[in-house]
This record gives sequence, C-alpha cells and structure tokens, in this order.
Amino acid sequence: MRTALTIAGSDSGAGAGIQADLKTFAAHGVYGTSALTAITAQNTRGVTGWEAVSAGLVVSQIEAVVSDIGADAVKTGMLANVAIVEAVADTLRRLGLATVVVDPVMIAKGGDRLLEEAAVAAIRTQLLPLARVVTPNIPEAEELAGMRITSLGDMETAAWRILELGPGVVLVKGGHLDGVESIDIAVDANGVFEFRGPRLATLQTHGTGCTLASAIAANLALGYDVRDAIGRAREYLEGAIRNAPGIGRGHGPLSHFWRGVY
Repeated sequence: MRTALTIAGSDSGAGAGIQADLKTFAAHGVYGTSALTAITAQNTRGVTGWEAVSAGLVVSQIEAVVSDIGADAVKTGMLANVAIVEAVADTLRRLGLATVVVDPVMIAKGGDRLLEEAAVAAIRTQLLPLARVVTPNIPEAEELAGMRITSLGDMETAAWRILELGPGVVLVKGGHLDGVESIDIAVDANGVFEFRGPRLATLQTHGTGCTLASAIAANLALGYDVRDAIGRAREYLEGAIRNAPGIGRGHGPLSHFWRGVY
C-alpha cells in the first residue's frame, strides 16, 4: 500500500488541516500518517485560537513515521513559525523526501492568520526549493511573488516569479477571482498549462486548499505524473464540494468520501 505523510496543523472542526488530509489520503486508497505542527481551536465560522508544537517534536514525529512506515509523498500545510519551517525543510532534505507538495498556508478561510509573517521568508528560501509542487491561492501567491494579482495574466506572472524560488511546479489557484469558471494556472520548466472547471456558488469550501494539495500528494504517491495528479485532484475536489454535507453555520466542510471508501 502506498503511503503519504501530512505535516500540518490540526482543525478541531475536522474540515481542514490534518483531518482533511488524512480523509483525502484514505479516499484515494493511500495510507496516511501525520506530523502535527499546531493545535487550532476552530469551526466553520473561524479560528478562535492556536498554539504551535515545538519544532523538535515536529521533527521527532516525521522521523518516527519515515523510519518505520516511510512516505511515498509528503504534503505540508500550516507550519506556524520560522522554527518549524526551518526544521521541516532540514528534515525533508536529510531524509531524502523528494515528492513534496507544499500548501503554503498563511491565512484561514475566515481570515485568521496561521503563519507568522517572519516565516514567509523561510518558506521562500528553504521550503519551496524542496517542493515538487507548490499550491498557493491568490493571497498566498501575492505574498510569495511580491505583487498584486487581479487577472489570469497576473496569476501567470506570479507563478513564474515563484518558480524562480526553486519548486518543480507552481499551481496558482484562481478561486479568489470572479468568473463563471474556476481557473488554476500551473507553470514548470516546460511552460504553462491551465486547469478549468465550473465555479460553484457555495459556502461549503472549508478545507478546499488542504484537500486539493493532499489529493495531489496522494495521486503522486500512487505514481501519477504531476499534470495527471493535479487534474485528478481537481476532479476529486469538485465532487467533494458538490456533495458537501452542509454542516455548520459558516464555511462548511467537504464530503471527502463522496466516491466511497477504498
């Protein structure tokens, strides 16, 4: 059985973070493991508090998993602070974990900041060069690329700027733009490719970024190439949104097992 490791924060509402990641791995028939970076108190209406785990304990979790179970792919999410970003990057390099999907989590769906501002530079210089795929949304891409994004052209420009930081593929997600289609733009050394789908009018979007990144990681663990992994992950995410259970009074969680359980 293929395996995937998520290095991310916990969501007490179970719609995002490691809970969403583990459900996504399981929905793809991949055995999921986790290294917890932070504990958050949150629900569909927002984050009311969070505390980071020590960087040393994060490293110990990664080492414990990889030394015994292994990791065919790794997904990173909320990394909280500079110490954790640096420790995770060092550990990924030291353990030779090459299939890494970085979701550069900075701000929660409700607007709460989940990454210390000082840690953004560490993500740019230390983590992104290790990423096979990085999946920023538009606000995250703006911060990483140092520019405003208001159009598809801006998305592409930002993606090229982020690619210069060292990842293999940059996928800028277009969910924050308007339009009848939801368009993501990806760039790599070979050029530009787009992923298009219908824009769904719904509040059931809690954990969409976590779910997409972990679905990409799961498909990479299963042996798909990056373009197929992204396409399959987008298809899975659309179904998870369409079949969302309607839980909570804010941005509701997705239906991660809409296709059934392997």
